[in-house]
Amino acid sequence: MGRVLPRRRIGALAAFAVGALVLSGCSAGDLGSSDSGSGTTISFLADNSDSTLKTAQGLADAFNAKNTGVTVKVETRPQGTEGDNIVKTRLSTGDMSDVFMYNSGSLFAAIKPEQNLAPLDDQPYVGDLDKTFKSTVSAGGKLFGVPFGGATGGGILYNKAVYAKLGLQVPKTWADFETNNAKIKAAGIAPVIQTYQDTWTSQLIVLADFHNVAAAQPDFAEQYTAGKAKYASTPAALRSFQRLQEVHDQGYLTSDFASTKLEAGIKHLADGTGAHYPMLTFAVATLVSQSPDKVNDVGFFALPGDDAAKNGLTVWEPAGVYIPKTTTGAKLDAARKFLQFVASKDGCDAIAKASTPNGPFLVKGCALAPDLAAPIKDMQPYFDSGANSPALEFLSPVKGPSLEQITVEVGSGIRKADAAAALYDQDVKKQAQQLGLPGW
Repeated sequence: MGRVLPRRRIGALAAFAVGALVLSGCSAGDLGSSDSGSGTTISFLADNSDSTLKTAQGLADAFNAKNTGVTVKVETRPQGTEGDNIVKTRLSTGDMSDVFMYNSGSLFAAIKPEQNLAPLDDQPYVGDLDKTFKSTVSAGGKLFGVPFGGATGGGILYNKAVYAKLGLQVPKTWADFETNNAKIKAAGIAPVIQTYQDTWTSQLIVLADFHNVAAAQPDFAEQYTAGKAKYASTPAALRSFQRLQEVHDQGYLTSDFASTKLEAGIKHLADGTGAHYPMLTFAVATLVSQSPDKVNDVGFFALPGDDAAKNGLTVWEPAGVYIPKTTTGAKLDAARKFLQFVASKDGCDAIAKASTPNGPFLVKGCALAPDLAAPIKDMQPYFDSGANSPALEFLSPVKGPSLEQITVEVGSGIRKADAAAALYDQDVKKQAQQLGLPGW
């Protein structure tokens, strides 16, 4: 997510100045792909993280195996702000690869898609793409990207064995969640795991609550970006900080919350010494690797709000795959063919084979494998029913850099929710002014 575990950290990826291009087996002079005697070769640029590279190569290999006349070759770039700058520079200079993977949402908007990207609205698969995802890769009424993998959910990982032992039901309201917490605490189990040694994890309750904010005030993201809606003065948004304060003030946290890192938090959850862990579903991979014998004891549900009828999931949308306007002629035809493959069941299967999905695919006809971990499968109903919303960072470029420090303070009982929301509004104001946004 290029931004909260870098956006995996739910927030902005750490940065460096633009450095040398990092390409797999390519020098700066090799950036373009050329037609060969056996057909057309196109380049596919992706970041160099292990999971991204496995996915990109898996897609290229599967496509190449099924198609003649077109060959996809993967190139890589750095992650984070260095990689962001490389993408923007190559787009602005007309030197972009034939196809490239990049963020969806607010970071996508920053690469000037109407100016730099080829629209996909006339492609036959457009109707098969998830509606919410399409909103994060669209601009000016036009669609520009297809999903690079599945969605990631933000909510509550929970111990199903603890729930079964205590006769608890998955809550759809915050009041029911707090009732469950009280029963869990009475049974001698820590109701809520927190891992503030990894400070970014302190943001989860606030950020995963955004579906509830949007349900209460649908135009919040737009008004927030315009500088008109604030966390401290918007009751639904302030509630996100209040929820974080409540789990601390009720004594629901694991005793080692201040000194624990994510891996230890996952162990608490797997062992049942903690019942709930506010987290992103990408952490299920850690659960599988650390405690494979306990995977079936863990499930997932959306962060509950105040209205059961509006219960739904906050989603970190996958990155998109795009075609720059500089891709033309036979290469454009080949690039369109490749994107059609990415947005198909064969493409989903290639992605699933290359790396374990973090959540449901966003292409009609793509199903999760039945042997996936339960928390991943638990996300599917929120997509089947349409009860999901993109995280705020996919709808607005505004995210203050100090949020994780502020949420550590709230979650530790150092600062009250209302004061924290006001402080975050000041943090956000500075960032919005740096971005030059109107209304700030």
